[in-house]
Amino acid sequence: MATLASTGRTVEGTRFFVVMTLVMAVTIIAGFSFHLLMGRSSFAEPATVHLHGVLFMGWVGLTMAQALSIASGNVTLHRQLGRAAYIAIPAMMVAGTAVMLHSAQARGGPFFFAMNEFVISNAMGLYCFGGLALWALRVRRHRGWHRRLMLVAMSILTGPGLGRIIPAPLLIPYAWPISIALTWIFPLIGMWVDWRRHGWVHPAWWWGMGINVGVFALSMVIAYSSWGYAFTEWVVAGTPGAGRPMAPFLPPGFTM
Repeated sequence: MATLASTGRTVEGTRFFVVMTLVMAVTIIAGFSFHLLMGRSSFAEPATVHLHGVLFMGWVGLTMAQALSIASGNVTLHRQLGRAAYIAIPAMMVAGTAVMLHSAQARGGPFFFAMNEFVISNAMGLYCFGGLALWALRVRRHRGWHRRLMLVAMSILTGPGLGRIIPAPLLIPYAWPISIALTWIFPLIGMWVDWRRHGWVHPAWWWGMGINVGVFALSMVIAYSSWGYAFTEWVVAGTPGAGRPMAPFLPPGFTM
């Protein structure tokens, strides 16, 4: 348990948030590393993709540094690093959108996801992360809200890592909702720990997860609406991505 340098008080539950942050970071790194080792990813990508990777892995490093700094009682460093997040979050949303567009137009996105899910639900999840993370920064003086909202925001980013670990092709046509639902495990563990420790669940969990799940549900409604199909077709029109089916599929000759 960490001790605040300014007050000498013990920060209750800090160890839990440090552990969860590290577990989520390892999940993200493991997913991308696994695909690289399996030859399913390469560095032969445009600069946009590399910039995206640097920004998002940089965020993973920043989040781990934030967790460890507060756990060690270094509040000054924690606050200084927090200022960088105000720049990193908008940059990540821009870079994430650019990479999503590149993937959709270059290859129609991952074949085991419906293209409309990948274009619309993926983007809305990214913006949900940004909104929750910025909210967490705005309420940083309210530690209970800050750390829980940031954990929910970080859990959203585990989706790409988990999506690379699970056998997504075998989960067609439900690979996308399954990969998203798995990210909810981390905040749900936090809610369970609160309930076990205090006998009640902090409202930050309800707000954070309510927004997270609500945005996902709304994104799926939009993705499968006539507008969602039309928007997806517009995004990939005239590009190689337009050549794949809208629905998830297995490429000819595909093997795991």
